[in-house]
Amino acid sequence: MTVHFIGAGPGAPDLLTLRGRDLIAACPVCLYAGSLIPEAILAHCPPGARIVNTAPLDLDAIIAECRAAHEAGLDVARLHSGDLSVWSAMGEQIRRLKTLGIPVSVTPGVPSFAAAAAALGAELTLPGLAQSLVLTRTPGRASSMPEGERLANFAATGATLAIHLSIHNLARVVADLTPAYGADCPVAVVYRASWPDQRILRATLATIEAAIPDGIERTALILVGPALAAEGFDESCLYATDYDRRFRPQRAGGPGHG
Repeated sequence: MTVHFIGAGPGAPDLLTLRGRDLIAACPVCLYAGSLIPEAILAHCPPGARIVNTAPLDLDAIIAECRAAHEAGLDVARLHSGDLSVWSAMGEQIRRLKTLGIPVSVTPGVPSFAAAAAALGAELTLPGLAQSLVLTRTPGRASSMPEGERLANFAATGATLAIHLSIHNLARVVADLTPAYGADCPVAVVYRASWPDQRILRATLATIEAAIPDGIERTALILVGPALAAEGFDESCLYATDYDRRFRPQRAGGPGHG
């Protein structure tokens, strides 16, 4: 018996990995985060599966479900939205399960920032503008932020920022980032990326607050950085005519020779 933690992707049912789909289909128990997992993904569950919405459950109740399945010898598909490596609360569940001696596995999912970038048709790391992407958030009721992980610190790097779970703190985001990026820095807010009601709002740090209509809530991702303008960036050397690389050598004795 194993509890399979599965990243269910950003929302679109077809942005689920094949491995995730097959594990869901093989597990007689499915625990899912009801507010963020589309019902179409639950259609992969086998007939007669026990399907539990964990949205109203606390950690003790979730672990109790896993323990009951373990005692019955039943595999569990534990579904979380996006990818499990960030803000999934998987870590605390795995810690409890390991203490109980219950085996676990982890299957990655398409993260929300990747779905948002795809919706924008954007590369977030453009040569000469940004070569780093910072995934971060602002403090909230569920989790505080370590002192060193302040937005102003990240802004000083000039990297592209993907700010999660923070649309309610938009005024603070603007205030913290404007000194480093400037008021004209491009911003994109992607609401419910890949869902049927997806919305994209483009603005600058100076105008983004006024551009957000009512109803844009916690499932909105804020992207900030010069790369979002997709202007004034360099071409990568990777495809340059004179770039010497293993599979396209330009000189005798270079990589790929001998």
